Amino acid sequence: MIEVSNMLLPLIGALWWPFCRIMAMLTTAPVIGDAIVPVPVRALLSLVLAFLVLPVTRGAPMPDPFSLAGVVTMVEQAVIGGILGFALQLTMAVVNMLGFLASSQIGFSMAQMNDPVNGQQSDVVSGLLGLVAMLVFFSVDGHLVLAGVMGQSFHAWPVAGGWKPLLLEAVALNVGWVFSAAVLLALPIVFSTMVVQIGFGFLNRVAPSLNLFSLGFSLVTLFGLVMLVQVVRFIPEHYVQMTNQVLEMLQQQMRAAHG
Repeated sequence: MIEVSNMLLPLIGALWWPFCRIMAMLTTAPVIGDAIVPVPVRALLSLVLAFLVLPVTRGAPMPDPFSLAGVVTMVEQAVIGGILGFALQLTMAVVNMLGFLASSQIGFSMAQMNDPVNGQQSDVVSGLLGLVAMLVFFSVDGHLVLAGVMGQSFHAWPVAGGWKPLLLEAVALNVGWVFSAAVLLALPIVFSTMVVQIGFGFLNRVAPSLNLFSLGFSLVTLFGLVMLVQVVRFIPEHYVQMTNQVLEMLQQQMRAAHG
């Protein structure tokens, strides 16, 4: 019995640290980290992936899980995994913000529905674009990309090896890029609705007796929907480009940490 426990304890210790990093990454990752995926499913998937990375982590020196160094290492692994998942979540945030901007411009922000993914209410345009982004995520093998980034992270930031503050800084600086990308994608919708509203404003000054509010709202919604159809066609291409940009940023951080 003592021999069995002596064999199992190193294995459990070798599995615990990758499990903490992978679980944190899957919790903040796009699609898999959404509320629609149950926590036991993410925990089981993290355990399976922890077994797969055993050849990478088993030979490294591991601290005692019940010591203060073990607690610090657990927090360190959770931070690294959370940052990696959050970095890949940036592209999904662009699509969600695009849906919010589009719905607020074409008058659909008042149409709210229960969102089972995030556990809260959201507008119909954001829900539609979120489904498009999910389909693109799995069509470009985004789940395999997550696994690849996770495996490479153990080479760049080994267990109990710390992480460079540059990783936090790089991800924080890319948050501003999310807002600019969403605004650029929503620019055709914003411009078209603004032109229609300005035109009806001039018409209202010329003929104040006309009731242009109901007609103007319908035309703004119509022009906005036409432009939204044109924008949706290019979302998959832009999503792939933004994902490649985030992956390039992570690759640069991994090369800097490994070098």
